[in-house]
Amino acid sequence: MKTPTGSSHLTLALALFVATATISSVRDAEACTCITLEASDGAVVVGRTMEWAAFDVDSKVVVIPRDCEFTSELVGGRSGVSWKTTHGVVGFDYLDRENLIDGMNEQGLVVNGLYHPGYASYPTLDPAQVASSIEVTDVPLYLLATCASTEESRDAINAVSVVATPMKALGGIQPPLHFLITEPSGKAIVVEFFERRIRIFDAPLGVLTNAPTYDWHMTNLRNYLGFSATERSSIDVRGADLAPLGHGTGAIGLPGDMTPPSRFVRAAAFSASARPTKTGPETMYEAFRILDNFNVPVEAVTAGAKGDGGSELRSGTQWTVAYDTRNLTIQFHTMNNRRIREVDLKDIDFTSGKCYRRRPMDVSPEEDVKKLPGF
Repeated sequence: MKTPTGSSHLTLALALFVATATISSVRDAEACTCITLEASDGAVVVGRTMEWAAFDVDSKVVVIPRDCEFTSELVGGRSGVSWKTTHGVVGFDYLDRENLIDGMNEQGLVVNGLYHPGYASYPTLDPAQVASSIEVTDVPLYLLATCASTEESRDAINAVSVVATPMKALGGIQPPLHFLITEPSGKAIVVEFFERRIRIFDAPLGVLTNAPTYDWHMTNLRNYLGFSATERSSIDVRGADLAPLGHGTGAIGLPGDMTPPSRFVRAAAFSASARPTKTGPETMYEAFRILDNFNVPVEAVTAGAKGDGGSELRSGTQWTVAYDTRNLTIQFHTMNNRRIREVDLKDIDFTSGKCYRRRPMDVSPEEDVKKLPGF
C-alpha cells in the first residue's frame, strides 16, 4: 500500500514553537472510546467513537474484495510485507490515505485503531528485516484481510515487525496507535507498542480508550469496585433516616471527566450495566445509547488550539460506529448527520470490483431531518 509520506535563531525558535503547538494540539485532539456488548442470543457488538478535533479526518466507507494484493510502503519508499486479501473487508479510512483505522471482515473479525500518544513507540526499521516489516497504519487492513480470529491475529502480528513513518498531518510524529481486535465469539485482544516492543493483552471487557497502557487501565479499575447498577438503599444513622437524593446512587464516585482513564472506567461500567438485549440489532441500539455518553464537544479537546481547523468542526466526535459481528452489519452516524446508516456485508459481492473502492460517509454535510406530517 502507498502511504503518503541553517536558519536564524528567531526562525528556528518560531519553527520549534509551531511544531510544538501542532503536536500539542494534535495530542489533545483525540478521545476515542471502544465498548463491547453481547446479546442473549450470542451476538457480539463492538462500538466506538472516533474523536479527533484538530481537523476533519475526512473518513470514507471502504470496500475491499478478496484476492487483492497489497504491499506496505515503508520509510524511504521501501517495500515491506505483502499480503493478499483472503476475506472481504469493509472499513473506514482517513485523510485520503489507503489505510483503514477501523473495520470488519466477512468473518466478523473487528479491528479498531485508537490513538495512543506518549506511549506508543516502534522499533527502528532494520535493513535486514524490510521484507517482514509493516507500517503501523497498515495493521488494520493487514489483519482484517488475512485473519478470521484473535488467535490468527496474534500470530499474524507476531510474524511481522511493526514500524512507523512520521506523518506530516500529525506534526511530523510517528502515528501513535494501539488496537482492539474482537472476534464473533466475543474474545478480544489489545495490541500495543511500548518501549519499541509489541505487547498483546487479553481484553475480557472489550473496552479501550487511549493513554496510558492497557494494563494500567485494568489496574486502575480496581479503584472503582464499589460501582453498582443497583441503587443504594436508605441507611439509619443514630435514628436519622438518610435516603438517597435521587437515582444513580450506585454510580457515586464514577469519574466524569473526558480523560482516557476516566472514559475507560465509565466505558467498563456502562457496558457491564447495559440493558439486557436479545439480538444483535437490538444490541446495536444499546451500543449507540452508551456511546452517546462519550460524545465530546470540540472545544473540550482543543483548548488553546483555536484556528487549527478544529473550530470549524461541529463536534470533537467525528463519527460513531457499531459492528454486529454475528449478522455482519455495520451502522454509523457522523457529526454532520445523526441518522443511522447501515452497510450489510452479506449484500456485498467480495469476488469482484476494484481493490479499494470508497464513498463518503455523508452524502452532504447536513442533518437528514425527517419532518412530521401536519396534525
